Amino acid sequence: MNSIPFSPFTEVAKQLDQWGEKGIPFVFLVDYSLENAWAGSEEEAKDLGILFEFDGSGILSEQVSFQKTPLSFESYAEKFKQVQAGLKRGDSFLLNLTAETPIETSLHLSEIFQRADAPYKIRCRDQFTSFSPETFVRVQGNKISSFPMKGTLEVTANSDARQLQNDPKEKAEHATIVDLIRNDLSKVAFPIRVEKYQYIERVKTNSGELWQMSSKISGELIPELRNKYGSILLELLPAGSITGAPKKATMQLIKEAEQYDRGFYTGIMGKFDGKSFNSGVMIRFIEKQNEGLVFKSGGGITVFSDVKKEYDELIQKVYLPF
Repeated sequence: MNSIPFSPFTEVAKQLDQWGEKGIPFVFLVDYSLENAWAGSEEEAKDLGILFEFDGSGILSEQVSFQKTPLSFESYAEKFKQVQAGLKRGDSFLLNLTAETPIETSLHLSEIFQRADAPYKIRCRDQFTSFSPETFVRVQGNKISSFPMKGTLEVTANSDARQLQNDPKEKAEHATIVDLIRNDLSKVAFPIRVEKYQYIERVKTNSGELWQMSSKISGELIPELRNKYGSILLELLPAGSITGAPKKATMQLIKEAEQYDRGFYTGIMGKFDGKSFNSGVMIRFIEKQNEGLVFKSGGGITVFSDVKKEYDELIQKVYLPF
């Protein structure tokens, strides 16, 4: 099988504009740094070993083995401390801090992809798979909508979704990301409005369920960007929900604190069917590395964050979605 001809997203974006204006369907993926991207037809993607699924249900699964070996609390606390210093200096108001967790499972990446139940699923050969619950942007007609997801709580007998909606730290974090996405969308659309605020969805995992909090923000695309999906994404990427605010300074803090390559984790996957455009953020991400499988996960940090709670959330998000 030929190698995948990745290109910088600035080049791929031009092709997306052309196909969008001509109504030619395509699928695409782009990494966090915008340095590696690919776009083409679904058949071309399959020929290269890239499989996409949107709003697909998974296959019922028997019990499988799954173990995770997260970084130590002390190691995470050092990264957290570094981030907090930047937040207290005012370099950032919200930062998405992520880390790698080695995992062991009886399933191959292809089997995880097949069995996963998620709105956005992708498998790139034997390199990585993502089963994401988070929409990035959708475009239908001249309307663009974004659905930032920020806020997680484990579903237990003693927990309630309202705890997530009313938690001061989670409320502040969510409000900040909604404001960031509103500002991002204002680059490509007008007027902007928040249609739904802090709505809750349940996500199934191999060890239980999670509540996730999202909002819906929409606007009317400005005329010169209609059907130009590459140009739209160049204005919006990287996704605000997986960087923070303000973006540029926050991304520098992320680079200094994380000390690893996110790669396609927290990048974007998407599809244009000739009429409507749909895209998702590649979170819930498993990657094959030389020493085995690694699950990349993270969460939003503010000055109000508690290091132990953030560490627990990072580990909580390491799961199989069935």
